[in-house]
Amino acid sequence: MGQPAKLADGRIYPRLSTTTGKDDHMTSNGKTYNHGVPWEEAFGVTQGHRADGTIYVSGQFSHDMNGEFVGEGNFETQVRQTLENLDRVLTGFGATKANLAELVCYLTNPKEDFEAFVALYKEYVGPHRPAATLLGVSGLAFPQQLVEIRAVAHAL
Repeated sequence: MGQPAKLADGRIYPRLSTTTGKDDHMTSNGKTYNHGVPWEEAFGVTQGHRADGTIYVSGQFSHDMNGEFVGEGNFETQVRQTLENLDRVLTGFGATKANLAELVCYLTNPKEDFEAFVALYKEYVGPHRPAATLLGVSGLAFPQQLVEIRAVAHAL
């Protein structure tokens, strides 16, 4: 497995691993982070990849550490869980939200959820102001999914 990731609340997730050579197309010594949920391997994805001082975070959504969807039909619950999952990936690289350089946020109902999203986003980032883009989309990977957030951060 790899080095454990410790969240601010004290929970530990051992998910950091090193990749080299053909597995890492960006550098000869990159690191990846996974939540350890079953569908990561099935879909061939990693939650985050660090290369050359930059952390690339795959689109995060509302799921627990068993890979089960959280908050069906509840926008606020989905956003909060999505941001918690984003924090988990950043923590896996020894980073925090203060390291965020860019966020791309996808909403399936932007007309309905825009104001609520902005309030939750501002609560999350606090005084830090990363570049951000908000996009309305007709659908995401799972039919019950209302939000997805991908990010780029500076590594420590």
